[in-house]
Amino acid sequence: MDLLNALVALANFVIVPGLAYGSQLALGALGVTLIYGILRFSNFAHGDTMAFGAMSTILFTWWLQSMGVSFGPLPTALLALPVGIAATALLVLLIDKSVYRFYREQKAKPVILVIISMGVMFVMNGLVRFIIGVDDQRFADGERFIITAREFKEMTGLDEGLAIKSTAALTVVVAIIVVAFLFWFLNKTRTGKSMRAFSDNEDLALLSGINPERVVMITWIIVAGLATIAGVLYGLDKSFKPFTYFQLLLPIFAAAIVGGLGSPIGAIAGGFVIAFSEVLITYAFKKVAGYVFPAWEPDGLIQLLSTDYKFAVSFSILIIVLLFRPTGLFRGKAL
Repeated sequence: MDLLNALVALANFVIVPGLAYGSQLALGALGVTLIYGILRFSNFAHGDTMAFGAMSTILFTWWLQSMGVSFGPLPTALLALPVGIAATALLVLLIDKSVYRFYREQKAKPVILVIISMGVMFVMNGLVRFIIGVDDQRFADGERFIITAREFKEMTGLDEGLAIKSTAALTVVVAIIVVAFLFWFLNKTRTGKSMRAFSDNEDLALLSGINPERVVMITWIIVAGLATIAGVLYGLDKSFKPFTYFQLLLPIFAAAIVGGLGSPIGAIAGGFVIAFSEVLITYAFKKVAGYVFPAWEPDGLIQLLSTDYKFAVSFSILIIVLLFRPTGLFRGKAL
């Protein structure tokens, strides 16, 4: 019985949060890896693209809520999501046309585009904070839990309760649907195949008659969709605060690089590696240890690192991978 309680505690505080957070990082890392694989530069503005997409969705969600529109047990934000994706796609296409295209035509080195993306990042960050403010914004509605800790205890008779937030389950389900659609699009459609060909060999793709500007446009639209969905899911699961998305840039890039920058499968795997590493290393195992070893009463929390240092976990893993396996787990493009 104590072992079951320990497993439930792990599921409650490690497995479920890790799956939700990993799904969010995976979607973010997919956007980063698509930009790197096709446009050949690391987009440091991706975190703030997520913030802009989430903000656009939130503003439309608030309008729907003020009109009395809801989505039943599901968050109203899902109804507003297409508007957020459209607004974000328009913004990134405008930025590409007014900023990135010039340097692309000049055949600028990737490091120049990286520096430019940092400038875009600060502009987007300021824009989001100017429009929606700097404070936490909550926009989640609908059912909060699929199952509460009390209901789980009554069902099982265990001392430890398992609470599954509806936003965590929604995150995993939406991430699976989005990833499945993206892989179908890249592997089965003519446009997706042209994007893959352009990523593998740009010169050969041009000789085959592939329009590079069309590939770039489709890439930005897909990235805007991935960023908006990831940003909204993160905001629903936790809360929306513009500066948080700037901080998410490190674990997102760590996920993309650990998996293999330029590899979509690697981005997904890297997202879950980073997420579970952060959660496990910052989780206090005192309660679990109490169930497994009831005679032992630990004085401390049995916590390797405080949650204040969770981003240090991402940074440490990133450094280790860059030192020993720069192409990542799935052999993406070397940095």
